[in-house]
Amino acid sequence: MPRPQPGLIALSAFFAIGAMIATLTSIALLTPGSALEPMWRLNPQAQVAFEAMGRWAIALMLVVALACALSAAGLWLRARWGHRLALALLVVNFFGDATNALVRGDLRTLIGLPIAAALIGYLLTPRVRGQFVTTHAAA
Repeated sequence: MPRPQPGLIALSAFFAIGAMIATLTSIALLTPGSALEPMWRLNPQAQVAFEAMGRWAIALMLVVALACALSAAGLWLRARWGHRLALALLVVNFFGDATNALVRGDLRTLIGLPIAAALIGYLLTPRVRGQFVTTHAAA
């Protein structure tokens, strides 16, 4: 099977980076006051929100990390499940950003809407969908 298209390579890297960030967030939540503490300067509201969730925030971020890692691998392998998982994550992100803008009034999240829409549109193009296989034939 030939290498994935450059767009799929980039999207796979995007999800891999998301998995790393979610993992680091989990570790930071598990170890308050550690060397990771300065990362909260990037988004202090996230720290407050995660701390309010308690241990559930750690579980949530670990699930996000796993989902992103699986999506990255599935896109790289061009497995049908990877395509579906990537689409599901992007749709959830799209609605999460829209909800944050509407409910919390955080208009900064609106930047995520066209980005998520573009990535969803890219994954739904016939050319990209044709890159994914449902099963691998036995030799």
